[in-house]
Parts: sequence; structure tokens; C-alpha cells
Amino acid sequence: MEERWSTEHVLSLAPDATSRKAAGKLSTPAPWTAPGTDGAAVWGECGGSGSTPYRTVVELATPAYQCSCPSRKFPCKHALGLLLLWSGTPQAVPAAEPADWAAAWLDARRERAGQRAAAPAAPADPAAARRRAERRGARVTAGAAELRLRLADGVRHGLADRSAAGPWEEVAARMVDAQAPGLAARVRELDGLPQERLLEEYAMLHLLATAATRLDELPADLAATVRTRVGYTTDTAELLAGPTVRDRWLALGSRDTCDERLTTRRLWLRGAKTGRPAMLLAFGRPGQAPDLALPAGHVLEAELAFHPGARPLRAALGTRYGAPGPGPAAPPDGLSVAEAVAGYGTAVADDPWLDAWPTVLTGVVPVLTPDGWRLTDGHHTVPVRPGAVPEAALWRLAAVSTGRPLTVFGEYGHQGFAPVTAWSGDHRPLGLTTV
Repeated sequence: MEERWSTEHVLSLAPDATSRKAAGKLSTPAPWTAPGTDGAAVWGECGGSGSTPYRTVVELATPAYQCSCPSRKFPCKHALGLLLLWSGTPQAVPAAEPADWAAAWLDARRERAGQRAAAPAAPADPAAARRRAERRGARVTAGAAELRLRLADGVRHGLADRSAAGPWEEVAARMVDAQAPGLAARVRELDGLPQERLLEEYAMLHLLATAATRLDELPADLAATVRTRVGYTTDTAELLAGPTVRDRWLALGSRDTCDERLTTRRLWLRGAKTGRPAMLLAFGRPGQAPDLALPAGHVLEAELAFHPGARPLRAALGTRYGAPGPGPAAPPDGLSVAEAVAGYGTAVADDPWLDAWPTVLTGVVPVLTPDGWRLTDGHHTVPVRPGAVPEAALWRLAAVSTGRPLTVFGEYGHQGFAPVTAWSGDHRPLGLTTV
């Protein structure tokens, strides 16, 4: 039997709220001509303002989309509307052989995939790889040593004189040249930090730069953490070739962040059997939703490969076993505020540069105080990190709670709690990162 996606799953693919709203108007049979599905793809022709209908096809496994409309958004409203029709009104999208134009696109995709799979891999040259690694290690060590000197200059001249260490953007560029993008990203943040947090960040950066110059002396797990923080990457194929963890992964929530170049999606999961937390990262161009989409409360059985580190969290998605579907109606198990604080402390002991740790709080009530929003479980309170979610979302959270305890998932760190998803009783999860 064909597994259909839920409405929440389809809408989570949308690049923005405007696309979700427009897709809703195309989710009925009226605009569509000869929609169909073969279990692996969905296709149909959608009438528009012109005389020629838009031809839309979605390959479900990836997913991948093709539409003849001129939209620069990806997926477009037609692809989303077709998926909503397929998921919500199955009888309107009968089983059929793909239309000629849909089959041509699908066959071309399969052919390209086959060519990539058949292409011989370039022969490995261990000696060349070792030389490249040694050259990069030398550059990173030199860059980290220079950063330590710049930070020391800043402290010696006094933190009130922000120009003492030189323009930080210039220092960040030097870290990029040293092939240490992680250091560069943290350096760029210095210019925007309030005065009271500068010494803290100077100290953490100095510690990271020092560790980067002494990788060979560190325990293996801590060295892996430092390499990740500095900006070394691990090839996904290499990760997936190693040990993987198969589980039924519950989606706790996701958050999208955007800049002029990239949309980054963070998706947090928890293993039903292992209880292990995981974070998947996906990227998309501006106006394009990242491919990875799993609404909060849904479950996906899959294999994950974790990036190495003292506190492994980021993972790569491997083999999937079936389509994602709604999970249990009950909210996930959580911690008290005191337990959450202790849990973050344990995580920081393993990874000193950890800004936050995924945490489910149980039995908490949102309250607005003169010092800002807080979550309290009756014994302890935790501040909501300023700017973590829209103010309107916090008011919605308070309205859902009406003084009754909730289960809330988010990231807990030294700046407070950044809520992502909330559960009230057996109701479906409420996303808080967008309104």
C-alpha cells in the first residue's frame, strides 16, 4: 500500500509562508488536469493565468521537483499544491503510468543517477592526502597562533578599546586564509558582542586557538571536537561508511536561519530506542527550502552516522526505512529545569565551546516577568533567550498554556532557553520558531 505524506510534512517543504498559503488554494482537484501517481512520483497539469497549463512532477524519494512555471521558489506553489492534493485527497490522484513529459524528466533523473553511480572513483593517493593534511595542519596552527596574539593584545590594551587587536574582519579573513573557517566565524561575532560578554568570548576563543595548536596532545574525542570547532569537515560518504545507528527517530523540532547566501535548517531528533539526541543540517539557496523536512511529532526510521566528537550530536542521514509518519500523540519525556541545568553542565564538561544543548523541559509554564519571558516548573525558572523566537510566538505559547504546565523542546545554554516546539496534553506540537 502506498504511503502518503501528512499535510504537515508537505507544508514543511515550503520555502516560506507565502508559498504555503498559495499552495492551499491549489490543493483541490479543480485546478488540476490528469493528476496521477505511480508510487514513486506524482504529476499533473495545473491551470494558470496563461493558455498553457503548468506541468508539475515530484519525485517522492528525494524529493525532487520540476515545474514549467517561472517561479524562482523551490518547491513552487504548484508542486506543493499537487502534494497536498495527493496527500489529502488520494482519490483525486489515481494510480497511473506517468505522462510522457513526466516520464521523460523522471527517466533523465534516473539516467543521471546511474551515470554517477557507475562513474569510477578517482584512485586514492594516500601520500598526496597525507601531504595535503600536513600542509593544512601547518596553516591552521599558524593561524591559531596569530589569533592568540591578537586576543592577548586586546586584553593588554583593555576591552574598552575595541580597536586594540585590529579590525576583527581583517583577523577573520586571516583565519579563512589559514583554512580555519570555524575560527573565522567566531572572530566575526566579536564586533557584535556586548561589552560584558567580550572577556568570556576572548577566553573561549583563546582556549580553542590553543587547543588547535596542540591537537596531537589531546584525547581522541576532544581532538575531534576541536577539529570540528576549528572548521575541519568530515565527508558524508566517509561517515556513512562507518558505524551507523538505526532507530525510529522522533522529530523534536526544526529551526531555519537565513542570510543573503544561504538558508540553514537544523532538525533535532531523538531515538525512540536509544534515547539519543541528533541534529541534522540541511542547506538551501535563498528562496529555496532545504530538502530535509520532517515536522515535529513525526517519526522516521533510518540510519544515522554521527560526526566524531566528545559529545556527538550532528549526524548524517543514511538509509531510510519507509516514509515518515505521525508519531505518538503524547509529548516526549522531558526534564525538570534543575535536571536540564545539570545536563547542560555535563555536556559543557565534554565540549567547553558548546553554546547550547537540545533539551525537553516537562511541566513548565511560560510567564512574563519584568526581566523578560521565563519558563518555570514551580521550583526553578529558566530565562527565555532574548530574540530566540518571535514575541508573538511566546504570547501564543502563553495562550495555549493558560497557566497549565506544558512540555517544551528547545536549546538550553548559558544565555537561557531557546524554545522550538511545545506540546499541550495530547494535542499536536506547536512550532514556535515561526508564527
